[in-house]
Formats: sequence, C-alpha cells, structure tokens
Amino acid sequence: MYRKMGIKLTTKYSPNFGLPKRPKKRIKFIIIHYTGMKKETAAIERLLNPKSKVSSHYYIKKNGNILNLVPDLYEAWHTGISSWKNLTSLNKHSIGIEMTNPGHYHGYDNFSIKQILSLKRLLKYLMKKYKIGYKCILGHSDISPDRKKDPGEKFPWYLLAKNKLAWWHKLDLKKIKKYRKVKLYSKKEESNFLKNLHKVGYMKNNQKKFNKKNNHFIIKAFQRRFRQDLINGKIDKECLLISKSLLIS
Repeated sequence: MYRKMGIKLTTKYSPNFGLPKRPKKRIKFIIIHYTGMKKETAAIERLLNPKSKVSSHYYIKKNGNILNLVPDLYEAWHTGISSWKNLTSLNKHSIGIEMTNPGHYHGYDNFSIKQILSLKRLLKYLMKKYKIGYKCILGHSDISPDRKKDPGEKFPWYLLAKNKLAWWHKLDLKKIKKYRKVKLYSKKEESNFLKNLHKVGYMKNNQKKFNKKNNHFIIKAFQRRFRQDLINGKIDKECLLISKSLLIS
C-alpha cells in the first residue's frame, strides 16, 4: 500500500494496457464505470486476467479501498468503442475508474458512502494533476450510449457536481419537474434538443448514425446522467430545458 496526496492505494497491476507511455497532456477525461458483476472478487480477477483484455487505472471497492491496476500514463482498456465531442477511442485520452456494483443485470445497487468518499478524493487528485475540468468527468454510458448503462441512474452525479467534480445543470429540480412528460410543441424543438446533446458531446463524431434507434440510446444516456428520476428515452419539456442549461453552465 502507498499514498498519493493522502489517498491510500493498493497496487495490483493488470497486464491489460497499451504501450508506449502516453504524454501527460493527452489525458483529458476521467471515465467512471461500474463492474456489472455479482461478486467483487470476480470483477477484480477479470480486470487482472490477460485473457479478458479489459482493465482500468483504478478500482474502488465496496468498502472504499482503492486499487491501482494500471499506471496513469499507460492506456488501460476500459472504454471500448466510444466517442465524445471530436474524439473517438477514449482509451487514448482518459483515465478509467471502475466501481464495485452488480449493475442493471444483477440487482443494480446504490453505491456505498465509502465508495463515493474515496471517489471524491481520487477525482480531486487526478483533476488537479492532469488539469481535467469537471465537464470532462464522464460515465461509460455518456461515451458509449448505444452499448452501456454504467454507472447508471443511481450514481450521484448531482452530489459530485456540488463539489465541482462533475457537470450538472443550474435549474431548480423542483421547479422544472412540472415540465416532465410535457410534450414539445414541434419537431423543431425535438431537433434542437438533439442538437444540444451533440453540442454537449454525445456521439458528435457519429452523426451518420443519428437515426431513431440511436437517438433513443442517446436520450436515455442523457437522462441517466442529468434526469435520473425518469429514464424513458422520450424527449419532454424538462429534458429540453436541462439541455439548454448545460450549454450555458
């Protein structure tokens, strides 16, 4: 065990990373995942198994303990096919943090208080070291909305945002709730909403894929992140207002 800026870390290096080292300035994002597996021990074993070809830089256990699996300057294999704004293959530009949670297919659970406390400390350290802004702290579903749901709607993005560790809108949650399920006035408003999401960063590089099916995935990813009470893949007035607020926040 060793410490980084007061953070206790246990080293368990995974062989699943890319060579050579990348320059520090290439690290622009932090991507948060959940494991999506029933047992914590099995999840860790998978990230350490060379046959799995998956890994992350850090792993936060249910009890809050943090494992360092891949050194920051090496490319861990945690995002798969992904895009955000003008970048694709986010492995090259990010640090990955896995968190123990069974996920949507195995009894999706709340993240523990100890996990979130450890995550906040780790984010503060990494953001300062690599000059990463709060708008560049993303979930796996943000960058791969057609494939992933993690870290999901139980992940406390709003709590992190209050500590300037994540992006959130500036609207009053109680006031905008009255616009939930209120239909948009026109197709133009629907189009404006989708354009707002692409400006935020969702699948901007894959505009040829902007069809009804893929838009449904993007809308759900947006809702899991910024409107967590209702994830239905449908655009309403509340969603439109949130998307507008994000562009000026």
